[in-house]
Amino acid sequence: MVRADEARVLAGYLGIIARNVSLLPINYESWHHMPDSNKNHVVGNIKERFTLEVSDNYVKKALARKWRDHESTLKKEYFKKNISLEEKLLNDRERVGTTSRQKQKFTNTVGSKSFACVADDDELSSGQKVGRLLLFDITHRKKDGSPMTTEVAKIMMQASTVEQIAQLKVEVASREAEAKRKYDELQLQLKVEATAREVKAAAMATEETRKYDELQLQLQNMMKLFQQNQSQNLPS
Repeated sequence: MVRADEARVLAGYLGIIARNVSLLPINYESWHHMPDSNKNHVVGNIKERFTLEVSDNYVKKALARKWRDHESTLKKEYFKKNISLEEKLLNDRERVGTTSRQKQKFTNTVGSKSFACVADDDELSSGQKVGRLLLFDITHRKKDGSPMTTEVAKIMMQASTVEQIAQLKVEVASREAEAKRKYDELQLQLKVEATAREVKAAAMATEETRKYDELQLQLQNMMKLFQQNQSQNLPS
């Protein structure tokens, strides 16, 4: 399951992806006609940025709902009005910019540049994956490196604490996994040694039995020779 705070972030990102016509074009009659290659590419993009505990089909269904909502909104806003193509494009740019600014809860420092572009640029320069917390940190600091507001600073501190706890959990899980691996190795070694001892004991028992049988045979042969000699020495 996805936690409530993570679910809100994921839902927002799904909405952004669903409105990206280069990834999910709206010229298809329905979501079912959308090529699987587009859907799978988008799901892969999402899984790179989020640790999901839900199936790909669950993500696709959520994308389908947001894609249909976006398609419906566009049709109502543009295709049922008798306005020129230029006006439609101008209105769309103004609507996207206004809606994006209204949805921003905190002032950021990236201007018109999308968070996705900021993340891609930082990943190219650093060679490391940019997670949600790091991206928030990058986009909400002033030029001198200080947080934009006290609320942002508080969120960064809380996020840092959460990240430290998550890292600690990973380390604990890693140590537990290593301890279990060593325990399993020890158990396997003990089983191998026990099996070797059993095989050795069985071999010794077999050898002892063989020697006993040889002695028995020798004793029987000696008894026969003795009896033959006794019978030959009797007076006729």
